Amino acid sequence: MDIEIINEEDNPMLHRSDVRFRVVHEDATPSRLSVRDSLAAMLNKDADEVVIHKLDTKYGMRKTIGYAKVYQTAEHARDVEQSYMLDRNKIGAEMESDAETEEA
Repeated sequence: MDIEIINEEDNPMLHRSDVRFRVVHEDATPSRLSVRDSLAAMLNKDADEVVIHKLDTKYGMRKTIGYAKVYQTAEHARDVEQSYMLDRNKIGAEMESDAETEEA
């Protein structure tokens, strides 16, 4: 899986960058989490700071166009993003499970 950044716009008010990218893949469309991890590694960010919003693959093509929001910190991501988007990207799940174990 190869990732190429098409466009990156800074959004200082929300402490993030909006990134449009292209993924070239050999097999089926890669999962949201594998794309998130690869994009985070490419941008030298932690995986919890990257939120994949959209992956669009045309039928029969081995190219996927995507849109992600790359936050300065994971805390900014949790403050700004909607809960369903955090669930899809598995952000904050570790913190919730840690809090549950502390309560028990």
